[in-house]
Amino acid sequence: MQYRKFGNSELLVSEIGFGAWAIGGGTKIGETSIGWGDSNDGVSIAAINKAIESGINFFDTADIYGLGHSEILLGQTVGNRKDIIIATKVGNVSRNEQFTVDYSKEYILNACEQSLKRLQRDTIDYYQLHTARLNHLQNGECIEAMQLLQQQGKIRYWGLSLNTFDPMPDAEFLMENHFGNGFQLVLNILNQKSVPFLTTMQKKGYGVIARMPLQFGLLTGKFDAGVSFPDNDHRKKRVTNEVIEKANHELKPIWDLCANYSCTKTQLALSYILSYPEVSTVIPGIRNPKQVELNTTGLFSLTSQDKMLIEQLGITKLMEVMELIQQQG
Repeated sequence: MQYRKFGNSELLVSEIGFGAWAIGGGTKIGETSIGWGDSNDGVSIAAINKAIESGINFFDTADIYGLGHSEILLGQTVGNRKDIIIATKVGNVSRNEQFTVDYSKEYILNACEQSLKRLQRDTIDYYQLHTARLNHLQNGECIEAMQLLQQQGKIRYWGLSLNTFDPMPDAEFLMENHFGNGFQLVLNILNQKSVPFLTTMQKKGYGVIARMPLQFGLLTGKFDAGVSFPDNDHRKKRVTNEVIEKANHELKPIWDLCANYSCTKTQLALSYILSYPEVSTVIPGIRNPKQVELNTTGLFSLTSQDKMLIEQLGITKLMEVMELIQQQG
């Protein structure tokens, strides 16, 4: 495992992190699925331990994942270990059987206390506003809360998990005002919207977490038009047969590169993201020990020519797939 510095912070994070959304289980808020289908706690804990054995030291979760269950599992397995870096998020809320957001100072301060208890930690290494938008940031309460928590020693660093489709107004507000320490953003072969801004983030000292590196599994190459998802898996609505067919068609020129590198599609997808030195860590979703192995082995350096091919297709064709996913909701 290789490690990278997280912006101007003191954190040294594994290039591959552990995305802990899926181990929260197949949770629903009302009729809305917010999970990845059923999970097995024993298998999830085995995956966490396997990840640590493989050199992963960065675990990313949120209080909304399994309505706290993902944090609980990390607390039971990792606890207050100082050699493990825990990142979690705040702001997405289940209230009266409805999904909503709350970025008020009072809510964030209380939610942080609850996350610390579930995680069984004295301090959260990196605390994130979970897709807060520009109006929330300009209101100022959420920023006051994060700064206060940092002063109190309850969090070491904080930042913003950016929304998927229009991330830059929110990121620019923090950078212009020198708030926070990092960003979590969507970056993968299909969605390269954030690429033009990576250099600015790095120059201003922000760490970068790349999420959805495999885009709901579309970039593993394992889906065909016949795949189906259970009702408690959010992909049932988002990853339709139309999306799968479109993705598989447009990705074919990229998957042809796998023969050149003798690699899997997953390895190519992760290696592409790591080709950007501005990225601190990539967090594929992991739910079992086998996925730890698949996501941490066989990574390599792309040639500049192949990287350019992926970027050119991203501009011309691949964003059409993302637009189709966006239409699904």
